[in-house]
Amino acid sequence: MRTRSLAALALGAVLALTGAGLARPAVAAPAPAGPSVAAATRQVEAFGEDGSISRAQAPARSPFTAAPPAAALAVGGVGGVDGTVTPIVQAGPTGAKLDLVVVGDGYTAAEQGRFLTDAAAKWREISAVEPYASYRGLFNVWAVQAVSAESGVSGDPDPATVRRTALGSYFWCSGVERLLCVDTDAVDRYAARAPQADLVLVVANSTKYGGAGYNDLVSPLGYSGIATVSGGNDRSGQIAVHETGHSLGHLADEYWYDGQGPYTGAEPAEANLSGLTADRMRSARTKWYRWLGRTSPDGGTVGAYQGGGYYPTGLYRPTDNSIMRSLGREFSLPGREAMIAGFYRYASTLTSTTPTTGTLTPADRVEIALPVAGTRVRWYLDGRELTALRGRTRPDLAALHLTGPKWLHHRLTATATDPTPAVIDPDLLPALTHSLDWDLTR
Repeated sequence: MRTRSLAALALGAVLALTGAGLARPAVAAPAPAGPSVAAATRQVEAFGEDGSISRAQAPARSPFTAAPPAAALAVGGVGGVDGTVTPIVQAGPTGAKLDLVVVGDGYTAAEQGRFLTDAAAKWREISAVEPYASYRGLFNVWAVQAVSAESGVSGDPDPATVRRTALGSYFWCSGVERLLCVDTDAVDRYAARAPQADLVLVVANSTKYGGAGYNDLVSPLGYSGIATVSGGNDRSGQIAVHETGHSLGHLADEYWYDGQGPYTGAEPAEANLSGLTADRMRSARTKWYRWLGRTSPDGGTVGAYQGGGYYPTGLYRPTDNSIMRSLGREFSLPGREAMIAGFYRYASTLTSTTPTTGTLTPADRVEIALPVAGTRVRWYLDGRELTALRGRTRPDLAALHLTGPKWLHHRLTATATDPTPAVIDPDLLPALTHSLDWDLTR
């Protein structure tokens, strides 16, 4: 085990976060990583108390990671042992839902009840923000108990504080007080305990504001990125919301650094950055031109605002100050559209407890669930719509009056579409429709 001290990890250059409020100026670029940083580093996002966001280099491993105490393998808090998985929200089968895995750190065996409370509270914070609020039904949330030998995390309340924990969480990472880093390999080991991991959130046993975003990490488990937050701080959930803007919405950061730029590269792939002005965007019918002039939930009107993607000039963002630039904000209209499309890359507009394998008869029952309010469902028999069944979630199969030999199979199809006005890009609309099929026979 590495035993390097926090002081040895510090770079000695705290990010200079300038400005406060809703329309804050650009922040200073982070100092380059010094020789004291471990060779294996990752680029992470750091979050200031004023809502500002910046980047830093952080070690991929933690010097404070410790195996759980032997007693945790046999006894413990809620559910007992290290690695216990508890469903916080179980909305449906993992294949049809977006699965968020919450792993705790710095909670002893006796504190696992507190971890489950903190994990549920973080999900409430996240799901209170749109578009999460309207799409809660698409999510499963799993809590994975990681039993730590010591309570709390390193760097809280000061850099001299050291605590050995299951994930090695620590503040003052790379010299940045609020940057809460973890051992990413340890996170992966615990996340693997859950039935499925599409998103991973580490909740640390601390009331100190802070967190981190590992948005360049791609896990062998299939999830992209890790967000860390303080479990006892009621504002840290915003960090997770911003990070999922990257992992789910494939959105770019909209902040920039003083002295950087101008940007002279190719047109960015992300939906919320462009090298085009509003007029050129409208003329070329590209990026967020369909949203131009509309009032955005994060305030103001959708346009082309100079600065974004870490460059003060040469790139434009859709609105002045969305959550991809400052915490405590909403997603912009283009950002909200990208998030909803991201939800549907993992989740479905409909699920069913009736197996789609095998063959049904009119005596059987088909039942579907529509997890998002307002979803429209239509039924088809052998490709022909059964208009009388529109909107129904429990069709009467006996009323279908199937014809033909008993061995002849018919195909029953349910097709559900989310008609949300928050998605208007024709290329994204197909993701809002899903179908399920059943074979029927007399």
